Amino acid sequence: MDDLEIKITLTYEVPESGLTFNGLVRCLEVDGRRILLNILEAMLEAIEGKAIEALKRESLNRYVRNGHQRNGRKLITPFGTLRYRMVQVRDRQTCRTVIPLARALSIRPYKHYQGVSLEAGMGQVIHVSFRQAAAEVERIRGDSPSKSTLHRWVQEIGQCRLKWPQRKGTPFRFLMADETKVHLQRGRGQDLGQRSMRWVMASTGVKQPFELIGAWIDTPWAVIRKDLEKRINYPTLRVLFSDGDHAIAGALLDEGMELQRCLIHGKRDFPYILYEDGYKKAQQMPLREKLEKIPVFHLSKDSLEAIEATDLERIRSLAEKTRVGFEELIEALDPGKYPKARTYVENLYRHTMTFLGYWMENAEWIPLNTNAIESAFGRVKNRIKRIGRRWSQEGLLRWLKLAYRKIFRPSLWDSFWKRYLKLNPSPRLVMMKLEYRWR
Repeated sequence: MDDLEIKITLTYEVPESGLTFNGLVRCLEVDGRRILLNILEAMLEAIEGKAIEALKRESLNRYVRNGHQRNGRKLITPFGTLRYRMVQVRDRQTCRTVIPLARALSIRPYKHYQGVSLEAGMGQVIHVSFRQAAAEVERIRGDSPSKSTLHRWVQEIGQCRLKWPQRKGTPFRFLMADETKVHLQRGRGQDLGQRSMRWVMASTGVKQPFELIGAWIDTPWAVIRKDLEKRINYPTLRVLFSDGDHAIAGALLDEGMELQRCLIHGKRDFPYILYEDGYKKAQQMPLREKLEKIPVFHLSKDSLEAIEATDLERIRSLAEKTRVGFEELIEALDPGKYPKARTYVENLYRHTMTFLGYWMENAEWIPLNTNAIESAFGRVKNRIKRIGRRWSQEGLLRWLKLAYRKIFRPSLWDSFWKRYLKLNPSPRLVMMKLEYRWR
């Protein structure tokens, strides 16, 4: 690695009175862009000269200088725009023109915005609209790619460079699945109506975070199951968490797995099921009060963690009271009067006791609900329903692949950009010497 020495002399007129710290910092902020552009231009000239010499050494008399590009190449950087006329070299063997600097630095042809200038805007479009992202980056930096440029790059990166990860080597034990409705459109704004967006998260164990392992649009759960089997080690899974959707359990539940219903969903949805049986709020109250008395619906993460691993009798008592409460409610639900509600409570009872059985077997508390999914996807739902509103199926999936890295695993977002921008190796500042004197 060669050392490149750049000497800079700066002369400032400093007011004798009235100068504030904020004024000093703002001055450096504004001038910093200009200084960095000049440093960049000097480095380009130095690297270009070295690249030309390397070509000449590569083959004697093959390459000859052939002037400069007619117009300066517009290179937009995070700290401003630089126009640089690159040296042209003629290849005598092929009679073609070579641009040594573009070859040496892998400068993308016909692109004003190189990747490093887009990272800030790409990070913004995960949370706000393409238009707002472009406006915010321009406000902060003074220049920004347009909303259409950001959209084009999201599609390009999401289509070609991002895939849902292969996690066969990760011993996942818990699976969470959920879905929401999204509004789709086709080319030229053709409305396709509401479609299901489904996603799955997985965790390696108790108190370990859930991470997104896939998202699908308008895809049956059975197809999702096949995709998951290709990418994760399905036999290591022990518990499936869901809000009670029979299609989810039917497709994703495997032999050796147990289903844990979300307690929050189970309690919240009970009045809607009673309404489907023809009973309104006033008529529902005696049954809702019976459900409210069941101890399991008053448990919290903090209360469970306070229970010692040796306190088996306390857990058995809790399980017995829960069993009695459910059986009393089921008995009160006449199958002739409440066919849907009785079936619903029977299934709810069967699938809300998994976490108690898991504790008695392993002395570990698994999650009581699917809040991990709903909390993590709150920002995603807001972005795709309140800001984007209508999406193409392909465009939404490509955006999701970026959002997964930005929202759920920021370390993947950073490592992706390092690879994509080819940041390694990069120049390293080894010495900086500052001197000042009053003139």
